[in-house]
Amino acid sequence: MKKILSILGIALLFLSCASDYLETVPQSSTGTSTIFESADNARLAINGICRLMVSQYLESQGMNGEGTIKTWYGNYPGNDFQKSNLSGWSPITNLDYTERATSTYAYYPWFYYYKLIGNANAIISNIDAASGPDGDKLFIKAQALTFRAYSYLMLSQLYCHRWKDSNNGASRGLPLRVDQSTGELPASTLAEVYQLIYNDLDEAIAGYKESEQSREKGDNYSPDLSVAYATYARSALTREDWTTAAGYAALARTDYPLMSNAEYVDGGFNTPNSEWIWSCYSASDQTLYYYSFFAYQGSNSSASVCRSYPCSISKELYNKIPDTDVRKGMFLGPKEGETYTTSSGRASSGAMYNRAIADYANKLYETSYIFAYMQFKFTVTDQPGIGHVNNFRTAEMYLIEAEANCHLGGKDTETQNLLIALNKTSGRNPDYACAKTGSDLLEEVKLYRKIELWGEGFDWFDYKRWKEPISRKTEPDGSFHSAFAVTINPSDKNQWTWVYPAKEVDYNDALNAYLE
Repeated sequence: MKKILSILGIALLFLSCASDYLETVPQSSTGTSTIFESADNARLAINGICRLMVSQYLESQGMNGEGTIKTWYGNYPGNDFQKSNLSGWSPITNLDYTERATSTYAYYPWFYYYKLIGNANAIISNIDAASGPDGDKLFIKAQALTFRAYSYLMLSQLYCHRWKDSNNGASRGLPLRVDQSTGELPASTLAEVYQLIYNDLDEAIAGYKESEQSREKGDNYSPDLSVAYATYARSALTREDWTTAAGYAALARTDYPLMSNAEYVDGGFNTPNSEWIWSCYSASDQTLYYYSFFAYQGSNSSASVCRSYPCSISKELYNKIPDTDVRKGMFLGPKEGETYTTSSGRASSGAMYNRAIADYANKLYETSYIFAYMQFKFTVTDQPGIGHVNNFRTAEMYLIEAEANCHLGGKDTETQNLLIALNKTSGRNPDYACAKTGSDLLEEVKLYRKIELWGEGFDWFDYKRWKEPISRKTEPDGSFHSAFAVTINPSDKNQWTWVYPAKEVDYNDALNAYLE
């Protein structure tokens, strides 16, 4: 039985902040005893985990840490996102790899998140014995617990059945590694996965509060109390624990007011602002070049996969955005009389092409192709793919609370007010109003979740937990390339559940039954 050390190995790095954020000392000098001899060293190990979220893996260009999860697993296979004309990627877009245990696509999220978990476990297991103030150690341990909870949440959404199909959590979960052991370990139930997530977050929240510390000013990339609240809210939403989801969503956004319209339109999704609760670090001197999230999604990126295959919103969702909404202007929707090649969506000349070049000049690379419904929400701050990647922001918390309220019942007014705050009071659509109730109100929440969070990695995850079919259409009803125009029902593709990767099962014989 060959051990797959890349899954379970520890890769703790000594890192510092600001301009030298990714500067490291030789790993040969950073054994466990050195890393955990003091709280100051352990704090650098937390920075190491932050670095793992923006690193290249498996010698593959697109496997770039957290950005890959958002792009390849959240956006590409979703209902409202298209990598225009990139038909060669239809297998990943159409969920054709979910049952291929030997596929790199089945392996990557497992490899990545268990790497984060392994590093978090090393901190959790050793920090109590380190020298240094108790407050420092409490805060560092809370950060590691937050990383672990977040990682298990993401793994559960990919490798476990949706809560609706889990028989109240009795279905297959995950191997729950909570210490530095690397032996065989059977799978838990899904309910046990969520119990661990809740327990970790309860302990983290208590630790943050008792430590009386927070992250430094300007640090948006390491966890703090608000990140723990946000992780709790998203976890509870996915588990359909509505009261918990609503409560923690409100707490998470307390100190993070919604961004302005000016920020939303220009740089609101590549640089932290008032609304950003947690993100992944990026800087010109710490680049992943063509491997980064923005080198796949930036409308002004010089990367060929952006220039030739821009990201686009679906025609159906675009048409549901009111004309008075600032978010509609983030996309190149065709106007009356404008033409393009309907089979591909591309315009090589004509009115729409000229309008794109004129109106979005600062959001296009000079040789970029122009496609109908292409996006200008995500732009790079430097070439080819520099930009911070957001993990949590306040808008999501408004939408989590609103969705949870719809299921709790008797909270129509509160839910309407949340939508009004997000859409009207924020200025995103000054004409927005909402008087819907009951099931119609829930559909309104879902619609604005699709609009507000488009391209941020939620698309497929939301459709999975809602147990709603993906239905992509070609022109004239839709805007998808024919290679992507498929219907995927919730019962298809292993119920949208990725199988355990063969590399893990080869290592962990206790999981053999789950590879069948």
